[in-house]
Amino acid sequence: MDKNKIEKRSLPIKEFRISDADNGGVVLEGHAAVFDLWSETLGGSFPFKEKVRRGAFIESIKTDDIRALLNHDANYVLGRNSSGTLALTEDDTGLSVVINMPQTQWAKDLTVSVKRGDITQMSFGFTVIQDEWHEENGSDVRELIRVRLYDVSLVTFPAYTQTDAAIRGMESFYEYRSIIEQRDKIEKEQAETQRRKQAETHKMELLKTKFKNI
Repeated sequence: MDKNKIEKRSLPIKEFRISDADNGGVVLEGHAAVFDLWSETLGGSFPFKEKVRRGAFIESIKTDDIRALLNHDANYVLGRNSSGTLALTEDDTGLSVVINMPQTQWAKDLTVSVKRGDITQMSFGFTVIQDEWHEENGSDVRELIRVRLYDVSLVTFPAYTQTDAAIRGMESFYEYRSIIEQRDKIEKEQAETQRRKQAETHKMELLKTKFKNI
């Protein structure tokens, strides 16, 4: 799988705070991801569930230049961690986001939309550094262990499509299956070699016993 393909995941905002900033602007706070909770079923034709492990973002938020955007659109920048207008941390809940909103008209309009409840989701764009696939209760599941963040976004619609998630999930799952199948093949070959050795040893023991009794 191409680990450089950017994936996007959305989260309904259960706790979103808006407060006044010292500079006269507005600060928005919320979570772009929640740890250790299974997602809804993703993938459409290739269904799977997914969750984010604690620590998945730690490395990226320390080293990467990450933006806060509207609808993952680089033309609408709300904040940036390298400029100090976006703060990202991992807390007990998940990926905490604090945005010092720009004092532009469209950003002010966006704040009104959030207050009205017209925008109720956040999303994060990422590439996978390390993930893990397995089965749980008969379903395929994926755990994101380490990711590289590109942006966190306020979104009017979920930031991923079922088709996109299916493609990404299928690619990652096939890679996982390939590794498992290769491992199983090696284990079977080793078991067969061991079985043949045991059969040969048993045969030699029978021959020894036969000649001893002659």
